[in-house]
Amino acid sequence: MPAPTLWNVPNILTLMRVALIPVLVLLAYWPVPFELQNMLVAGVFLVAAITDWFDGYLARAWNQTSAFGRFLDPVADKLMVAAALVILVQWHPHVLMVIAAVVIISREITISALREWMAEIGKRANVAVSSIGKWKTTAQMASITVLLMRVSAFDYIGYGLMFIAVALTLWSMIIYLRAAWPDLKQST
Repeated sequence: MPAPTLWNVPNILTLMRVALIPVLVLLAYWPVPFELQNMLVAGVFLVAAITDWFDGYLARAWNQTSAFGRFLDPVADKLMVAAALVILVQWHPHVLMVIAAVVIISREITISALREWMAEIGKRANVAVSSIGKWKTTAQMASITVLLMRVSAFDYIGYGLMFIAVALTLWSMIIYLRAAWPDLKQST
């Protein structure tokens, strides 16, 4: 198989996910019938969530991992989730949704900064992505998709998944911070 290039299928899928962010936002405020809007927004988010899994799988299976892909993939995920959470806070304006959005977005900022700092001191591997992080992402993507559908019969499922996502978000953040704690507590 040839060496990975910038324009391979996994990177194109990741770039597509970034390009779907303005589509998601525009559809969320596009004046169309309520039911159509919900299904379109949930569908766009679901496509993005599926490409999140698929681009990583293909990059590894086809030996097309690249520095660009390793950089852009987590950025695309965080941007898409943050955009969807902002929409959900407006569509479901209550304190539990705000708390969930703040916890998830705050964790992503904290862990991104922690990984950057750990890389700076040569210990990036200490805070590498874990299986709990993958479960967290799965719960987030599932809960957001269900809540974007705005089908009242599924609200409990969406909120239940969001509760699980928030719990996994906090748990994974604690795991990462504990792994980095010996370096964080040093005085120099």
